[in-house]
Amino acid sequence: MSAMDGNLRELYQEVIFDHNRQPRNFHDMPEADHHADGHNPLCGDQLTVYLRINNDVIEDVSFVGHGCAISTASASLMTEAVKGKTVAEVEALFKDFHALLTDTPPERDFGKLAVLTGVREFPARVKCATLAWHTLHNALIGDHDPARTE
Repeated sequence: MSAMDGNLRELYQEVIFDHNRQPRNFHDMPEADHHADGHNPLCGDQLTVYLRINNDVIEDVSFVGHGCAISTASASLMTEAVKGKTVAEVEALFKDFHALLTDTPPERDFGKLAVLTGVREFPARVKCATLAWHTLHNALIGDHDPARTE
């Protein structure tokens, strides 16, 4: 393993641990106008993603739930990455992020999300890293309920 590989692995671990210990945007959002639940039955990860969209822009995003370090960190990083983006930009990022972990990634700057490429070495953990993203996608396409009373 080269020094660069070691540095990338250390960065990966540091970012995952930081976002797992102190997840960003981890709270319920009663005023959300979109939400979806996600569950990975293989490991028990469960989360809910909340969105507030205004003029086709993700004005606010949050999540709640429980899961492994990778699942929680990925959800936290995701919320930071999508806030302020248009729905179309988020859908494109969802597809590109999925390709980053499962296929040949497109040429793009993934920012902090790039640290999650380390998950590719552990195929069983890819579902942990993509759970929040699939849940976000489902919230965007399938659940619009401005009168949510949960």
